[in-house]
Amino acid sequence: MNLADLNKIALAMVTPGKGILAADESSGTIKKRFDAIGVESTEENRRDYREMLFRSTEAMSKYVSGVILYDETIWQNAKDGTPLVKLIEQAGSIPGIKVDEGTQALPACPGELVTVGLDKLAERLKKYYDRGARFAKWRAVIDIGQGIPTTTAIHVNAHALARYAALCQAAQIVPIVEPEVLMDGGHDIDRCYEVTRQVLNTVFRELFVQRVELEGMVLKPNMAVSGKKSPKQASVQEVAEKTIHLLKACVPAAVPGIAFLSGGQSDEEATAHLDAMNRIGGLPWKLTFSYGRALQAAPQKAWSGKAANVAAGQRAFTHRAHMNALASKGAWETGLEKKVA
Repeated sequence: MNLADLNKIALAMVTPGKGILAADESSGTIKKRFDAIGVESTEENRRDYREMLFRSTEAMSKYVSGVILYDETIWQNAKDGTPLVKLIEQAGSIPGIKVDEGTQALPACPGELVTVGLDKLAERLKKYYDRGARFAKWRAVIDIGQGIPTTTAIHVNAHALARYAALCQAAQIVPIVEPEVLMDGGHDIDRCYEVTRQVLNTVFRELFVQRVELEGMVLKPNMAVSGKKSPKQASVQEVAEKTIHLLKACVPAAVPGIAFLSGGQSDEEATAHLDAMNRIGGLPWKLTFSYGRALQAAPQKAWSGKAANVAAGQRAFTHRAHMNALASKGAWETGLEKKVA
C-alpha cells in the first residue's frame, strides 16, 4: 500500500468547491426513479442517462471531483464506444465504484440489516482498479426505531465497513466509509445525534483495530437531522451546529474529508445544511457532498428519457452541482436557486 498516493486521491475527492456524484443506484433503485419520469429502465436507457451526466462538461470539470459507479456502469461504453470511465477521467474527475452487494436481515435482530459483499472482494477490487476505479464505496444502514439500533447491529456493520476499508487500501483504492443512520421515523434530532455518535465511535474503533490508514479514506456520514415523521423539525442552523459538534467529538483530524450523504433530504435542504456547516468553519477536515438523488432528481425530470432534452438535463445537473459546490465553500445563497440558465 502506498499511503501517499491514497492520501493524494482522498484529498482530490474533497477538493474545496467540488463534491462527489453518487451515480451508483442499484438496478432496482434506478427503475423506481425512471418509473417516476415515465422512462423504461433498460440497460441502454440507463447508459444514455449516465452518459448525459458524464458529458456535462461544465458540471464535471468545475464541480465534480469524483463519480461513484454501479457495477453495470463501470463496464459500459458510451454510444461512440468510449468507456464511461474514460469520459469521467477526461472531465478531470475520479472514477469510483460501489462494491457492497446490498443488505440482508441480521440474524437474531428483528428489523435490522447487515451489509454483505466481503466474499471475493479482494478479487473484485483488482478488476475495478484495472478498469480505472481509484476509490470505492460501502454503505452500512442503521435504522432508528423501537428498541433499535442494537449494539449488535452497530458492531457487525462497523466491523464489515472496516474489513472493506482495509481490503480497499491493500488494493490501492481509497475507501469511502459510509455508515448511514436513516432519517425515516419519528425520532427527533437529539436521538439521531446520539445514535450517530454511537455508530461513528464504533466505526473508528473498528478502523483502528483493522489498521486502516485514516489519511487514505473519506467518511460519508449522515447529518444530525430530525426523522421525517418527527413533529419537530430542526432548523438549518441547529442541524449544522449539532452535526459539527458530533463530528468534532467522533472523527479524528487525520481524516482528509467528510462527504455527506443527502439521505432523503430535499435538494435545497441538503445544500442549505452543507452551506451552514461550512460557514461555521474552523474544521480539521474538508466538508463537501456525495449526493445521489439531491443532485440527480432535477436532471432526471428535465431529461425524461428524450434525446431532445439532453441539454436541458445537463443544465439542471450543472445548476445543482454548482449550488452544492458553493455550499462546500460556505458561499451558497437561497436567491441563487432561481438563477437557472
